[in-house]
Amino acid sequence: MRIGIPKEIKTLEGRVGLIPAACADLVQAGHAVAVEAGAGLQSGYTDDEFRAAGVEVLPDAEAVYSHGELIIKVKEPVAGDLEHLRADHLLFCYLHLAAEVQLARQLQAIGLTAIGFETVTRAGGLPLLAPMSDIAGRLAVQIGATLLHTPQGGKGMLLGGLPAAERGRVTVIGGGFAGGNAAAFAAAMGAEVTVFDKKRERLEAMRELGPNVTALYPYQDAVAEAVAASDLLIGAVLIPGARAPHVVPASMVERMAPGGAVVDISVDQGGCIETIHPTDYSAPTYDWNGIVHFGVTNMPGAVPRSASQALSAAVLPYALLLAGEQNWTTDAGLAAGINIHAGDVVHPAVKAALGGKH
Repeated sequence: MRIGIPKEIKTLEGRVGLIPAACADLVQAGHAVAVEAGAGLQSGYTDDEFRAAGVEVLPDAEAVYSHGELIIKVKEPVAGDLEHLRADHLLFCYLHLAAEVQLARQLQAIGLTAIGFETVTRAGGLPLLAPMSDIAGRLAVQIGATLLHTPQGGKGMLLGGLPAAERGRVTVIGGGFAGGNAAAFAAAMGAEVTVFDKKRERLEAMRELGPNVTALYPYQDAVAEAVAASDLLIGAVLIPGARAPHVVPASMVERMAPGGAVVDISVDQGGCIETIHPTDYSAPTYDWNGIVHFGVTNMPGAVPRSASQALSAAVLPYALLLAGEQNWTTDAGLAAGINIHAGDVVHPAVKAALGGKH
């Protein structure tokens, strides 16, 4: 199969769909892989490293999309990508179409087949979302800790505290991959952490992180109390393929003390905190009622080398399946990831976001 890897053009997005080592495995399996010139530079991979792996380096996006049958990229297509996509393309990337209804309609009109990384399943999990959730959870705490600094509009607090100074209070909504990593990172820094989740097994896992972690069921009164006391509020709620529900309404956020910070990891699915809206790394934050909000939709793009390495390891087995001679739709996990098939919206959550129309 002919595989194309275009350069990411979303604002300050430096990841690459596959690193040279992963491309080499595809080439050895008999596939023709092409990458756009410069696609790997921000992740620390030169064009020559791709060439050494047997990859053809093409001069621009048009050439890559013309070459490819299977298009592997990281983020959802934007205007510069959409003009090159064709009905015969198989698109494999993060899509988040439940929160991007216009994009869903545009991909429908093209008539292609699109598989969302975030909706591929395996043994009840989300194997292509998990590595980026790990990164986003850790980044949420790193970034949130910085947002509490006075020059960033914060209250001037060291999140982990120190002798003779109080510890910061962190509330995490959701104890899955992203929320669990956020809780672990915040706890390791020394903060007082409260995690909310509905699943008992996740609450047990969160309690085991340490004596400074409290794990609770998300009763509204309990969430409201914890949010009001928070220095840093982190949203990490996921319903696979669907728009995130607003677990934290604006009325709760407005009770936070001025100079607090909000980071919503689920913003790419609409966000679970009502006061969040999407931003990018060119202007990542905004003030709402004296609370600093961070709403970047491609958080792992800030660490493109680490993110590209982790993502490639997860994506490669599925890329080999998609490019192989056998019918990949017989793989239940990949089939679950299909959002659009030949222009028809087939994923239930995306259908629901479009009002049941497809």
